[in-house]
Amino acid sequence: MRLLLCLLALTAFATAADKPLNILFLFADDWGRYACIYAEHEKFPSPNQVVKTPNIDRIAREGALFRRAYVSAPSCTPCRSAVLSGRYFFNCGRAAILNGAVWDPAIPSYPLLLRDQGYHLGKSFKVWSPGEPADAPYGGQQFAYQKSGGRCNQFSQNVDKLMKEGVAVEAAKQQIYDEVRGNFDSFLAARPQGAPFAFWHGPTNVHRKWVKGSGQAQWGIDPDALKGRLPKHLPDVPEFREDFGSYLGEIQAFDAQVGVIIERLKQAGEYDNTVIVISGDHGAPGFPGGKCNLYDFGVNVALAIRWPGQPGGRVIDDFVNLMDLAPTFMEIGGAKIPEGVNGKSLVNLMKSGKSGRIETERDYVITGRERHVSIAREGNLPYPQRALRKDGYLYIRNFKPERMPMGDYKTLTESFTPTQDDLENETYVAFPDMDASPAKAWLVEHRNDSQYKWYFDYAFAKRPAEELYDLSKDPDSTINVASEAAYAEVKAKMAAELLEKLQAVGDPRVMADPVPFENPPYTLDTKTGQPGKGKKGKGKAKAKAE
Repeated sequence: MRLLLCLLALTAFATAADKPLNILFLFADDWGRYACIYAEHEKFPSPNQVVKTPNIDRIAREGALFRRAYVSAPSCTPCRSAVLSGRYFFNCGRAAILNGAVWDPAIPSYPLLLRDQGYHLGKSFKVWSPGEPADAPYGGQQFAYQKSGGRCNQFSQNVDKLMKEGVAVEAAKQQIYDEVRGNFDSFLAARPQGAPFAFWHGPTNVHRKWVKGSGQAQWGIDPDALKGRLPKHLPDVPEFREDFGSYLGEIQAFDAQVGVIIERLKQAGEYDNTVIVISGDHGAPGFPGGKCNLYDFGVNVALAIRWPGQPGGRVIDDFVNLMDLAPTFMEIGGAKIPEGVNGKSLVNLMKSGKSGRIETERDYVITGRERHVSIAREGNLPYPQRALRKDGYLYIRNFKPERMPMGDYKTLTESFTPTQDDLENETYVAFPDMDASPAKAWLVEHRNDSQYKWYFDYAFAKRPAEELYDLSKDPDSTINVASEAAYAEVKAKMAAELLEKLQAVGDPRVMADPVPFENPPYTLDTKTGQPGKGKKGKGKAKAKAE
């Protein structure tokens, strides 16, 4: 009898061990690398010392916190194309851009591969929009679970509205949390018995625009607590501190949503059979050097992963690209990783049980951008860049230094000066690749003030063909040393390495002639305003940067 019981116990254990893992992906729009737990690993003043993210921190402590996680591109659709496919953004066809993105159904995506493996798919809110067809790499809207409500997507606006109606701030928040829980409950209720699941929660509240001053009004974040803690490329003035405080408030609102979903996962008995991944698609919107920029402030993002059965309290310093998540999820779900995937699965990294630097080959990341909201017309042409980030250095290649990095500036003339309201509420008034914001409005207002002109130029002025930053001395990337003799060898080596790696993965920017990103349908026809037919290619280019 005792032997029989032992055999039954071993059989039950083997069955549990063989049970497919669920995947919970919590992905915030425009989040960046701000979570309280990061403050424990920083030696300098930081907004991470102000923001409070207990739920994200808990997942990181029970699993692994990544300090060197980067996006493929600091623009939502291109970044998400890479996350969904496992390819560099520039290898995703017309999904490599934002304005005018079109998904190529010939490119496999991890959600649909998991579906084919029997996974129950679900998503709430933003996955791949605004590309067409909407959320195509996630199966369109057939896997959407959001009927309970979507007020989390404009969190501060909806809380503010309820407060004006006389609802107390915490009660207002709770109404929104109940919607988040309701959506996830609907997903779990629709799950076929015994099926593993993959769920993507993608709120957009951290994306502009949020209520001015909401960080303090709704979350008690004192803007003055950020004094001396902002990155050096942001002016440390009251307007910026207030705006950044509101940004942190939206991050705390995302953290609260994380807490709601995690609690529901525990109640469903699935917490210890679920890989939980928390991250965001790029850096802060509406601030210099953030979204649409290849500095760390724009491409270095938070990443926490909890893996069942693996030790917690780990801090991983390998360089990882978020495109690595697609092959990770494919491997978890037993899907064959298709040809064309550039990312490398994180499964071995997570199962190693180690901290620090684990896989020696993960010693760099490549990031880049082609086009965000700018369209191809005079004064507003796309601004193409690629960057190589390694230990201690960041090298950026600007392929078209004659162009404006944040887009059209012609509205800033003597005959027309945009109003404060224009710049705070209308993205397209000037420099459209930086979101409208109070911070942007303040910069434009002070563009002729000698005390702050450097900050304006850092955000909007033309940039040289090459940028190099010594991050051991300049972690905020404010001093370009590309022209200094002392860095000539480092620059030459990183420039050659970047080009070699781009060629190896077939980046059309350096391998195609003509470059597709410079022509319709990637750009808009200047006569019709619609995507054109483009030019016939001439085959591979001369394997060199333009």
